[in-house]
Amino acid sequence: MAQKKFKCNVCGYIHEGSAAPATCPVCGAPASEFTELKPEKKGLDTNSNLYIVIYSTVMVVIVATLLALAALGLQKRQAENELNEKKQSILMSLYAGDAAKQQVPAEELVAQVKYDDVIEASVLDSEGNPIEGENVFALLNDLPGAYAAGKFPVFETKDGRVVIPVTGMGLWGPIWGYVALEKDMNTIAGIIMAHKGETPGLGDEIATAKYQSKFIGKQIFNDGEFVSVKLRKGGAQDPEHEVDAISGGTKTSDGVTAMLHSSIEHYLPLLEAKRAAATAAAAPAEVSNVENEESNE
Repeated sequence: MAQKKFKCNVCGYIHEGSAAPATCPVCGAPASEFTELKPEKKGLDTNSNLYIVIYSTVMVVIVATLLALAALGLQKRQAENELNEKKQSILMSLYAGDAAKQQVPAEELVAQVKYDDVIEASVLDSEGNPIEGENVFALLNDLPGAYAAGKFPVFETKDGRVVIPVTGMGLWGPIWGYVALEKDMNTIAGIIMAHKGETPGLGDEIATAKYQSKFIGKQIFNDGEFVSVKLRKGGAQDPEHEVDAISGGTKTSDGVTAMLHSSIEHYLPLLEAKRAAATAAAAPAEVSNVENEESNE
């Protein structure tokens, strides 16, 4: 059995044994003046600065690793959610007019529609020609960059309508959305807009269904000339091509006006080609009617 050590508090004498001596052999101090010496603990002192630094470092590494693993595990799900959100916004722009007529939320109509059953997505160049091999939704993640690179994502429905993604700047940051056009490539079927940080109660009104409904039925061409749709301060004066600007949100309204004009302008080759094709398709029928009238005479 290991011997214990006792130290005399008076003279410092060290005694080894199972108990302190009755008296100190050096100074004669009684046993009560002896203190047992405990063996030093091996390893780090939990109260030392070194221990605290090492413990903190280990905990930071463990937490960072867990967060990284969680992020990787959720990355796929987040990407799927973002993709689904974009698809829902595109469909909502298409059915906004129907929802307004039926006085139901657009989400209710969209819930009954499958994106892939309705939409065909593609990417166009500046002349309106398809670009093969591009990921449409990847381009939507940086639409200003895609526009600058001459790549223009577009969504066409199987019944002849078109959805154009739009992007611009509001008062405090980016604004974006989708504009759906009817088969005439002129009349707005619906619009969905969002923002990063417009002023609550003012500029952020652009993201409300009530304000977006004001765009339904507006036209982007006037006598064949592209004019887009303008948000006018003080109230719309042209019922076909203007919308009331947001009260107290002039800068945001100006941003929306600029966003619609500059974004839709990129798609004019596509829109004008479709308008020309529709006119050409209608022409033979008109000629046939004239010929029939002449024959009858």
